[in-house]
Amino acid sequence: MQSDYRGKTVLVAGGTSGIGRGIVEHYAELGAQIGVLGRSQEKIDDTLKAIVERGATGSGYSVDVRDAEAVSEAVNSFCSEWGELDVVIAAAAGNFPALARDISPRGFAAVVDIDLKGTWHLLSAAYPRLRKPGAAIVNVSAPQALVAMAGQVHVCAAKAGVDMLTRTLALEWGGEGIRVNSVIPGPIVDTEGMARLAPDDKSRGQVLQTVPLKRFGRAEDIARACAFLTSPVADYITGVVLPVDGGWCLGGAAVASVGLEAMLQANK
Repeated sequence: MQSDYRGKTVLVAGGTSGIGRGIVEHYAELGAQIGVLGRSQEKIDDTLKAIVERGATGSGYSVDVRDAEAVSEAVNSFCSEWGELDVVIAAAAGNFPALARDISPRGFAAVVDIDLKGTWHLLSAAYPRLRKPGAAIVNVSAPQALVAMAGQVHVCAAKAGVDMLTRTLALEWGGEGIRVNSVIPGPIVDTEGMARLAPDDKSRGQVLQTVPLKRFGRAEDIARACAFLTSPVADYITGVVLPVDGGWCLGGAAVASVGLEAMLQANK
């Protein structure tokens, strides 16, 4: 049973596409008041339309999570309109496949700035506006935080940092009744990450064979996990890094080596 989020405020960074969009739509179906942070105003407008179509309400903010001041302004604007934050979802992410020897300092920094520093900008800005006690945070991490993958050194470093943010903030903020968890999506269909990491039928087939449940994930799989972790049903769960991946991370080295050549060729 999913919780009723009517009257609850939910703020989602990276909520205009892929997994983040699926999370927004799911919370809208559960009745939440939703704030959406994204870079494209066009995508924000489309996402807000989807929220209304599901009978919910919300506001959108054109923000780059790398800009700490802009993130703080957006958080405060949302809270001024809707009240204290019940739920914060950090889902903004960047990725491009490249071997470590080929990544420029600027390329490495770009992923760290979005994935790790962007997550920190959101959470540090949200902290003063979180409902205390009772607020819950979910950081959307990645398998690269658990499994070393060739062509993904920048993402591995950034997402491992995100998971340590999760654990450390769960430790520090737990006394105020704030819970912090991470989810690790597996290969999710119809996302930019999947298109980059498995760009053709052959590589997608190879990836599928490494998933113990023998199906690709959907954005709604991740959204349901987030809604569970931020609900009262999970009110004694904090500091957890939860794979929602059909068992994909269990494959370790086999997962890491799948489709590397196709991935690099397709993303040149």
